[in-house]
Amino acid sequence: MSFLQLAKDQRYSVRKFKNQAVEKEKLDLILEAGRIAPTACNYQPQRILVIEDEAAHEKLKQCTSWYFGAPVALMVCYDKTTCWKNKTNATIGGDVDASIVTTHMMLAAAELGLGTTWVGAFNHQKARELFGIPDYLVPVALLPIGYPEDGVNPHPWHFKRFDIDHSVFYNSFDGIVEGEAH
Repeated sequence: MSFLQLAKDQRYSVRKFKNQAVEKEKLDLILEAGRIAPTACNYQPQRILVIEDEAAHEKLKQCTSWYFGAPVALMVCYDKTTCWKNKTNATIGGDVDASIVTTHMMLAAAELGLGTTWVGAFNHQKARELFGIPDYLVPVALLPIGYPEDGVNPHPWHFKRFDIDHSVFYNSFDGIVEGEAH
């Protein structure tokens, strides 16, 4: 399967999972995809919490209702003391690095026949308290992972995409109108 087939057809947001464990070998491959993901200056600030036992799932339920009963969830954080700092505009690259890592893991899961959903809607403060997240780690995303329930299909919006000229420009943004394609 080509990368574009994987990204367009195989990977979609799964919101209902089977009550079936994810094999350790598959989880390890997903985590390896996150480990080798590119990060700014290769600083590798990602810190990933694997949520897989019943007690941890109960904690997760207190942080979000958007984990969809997945047997495994990954909480992707970054270490703000080790991530790249942009001296030009005083921003840090942790959010971007964590997002790249999460995307790599999503695609690896899809390749392995597993479903995921990127969840940003969770109570970060509650997660800090319940999972003992230190102040120097910044939670960015939850990634529920599991086997999609039978009959689960991509939402119709999954296939709705703008034409490429809506988002791709060459050499200048001259003539672009806010909120419209050119």
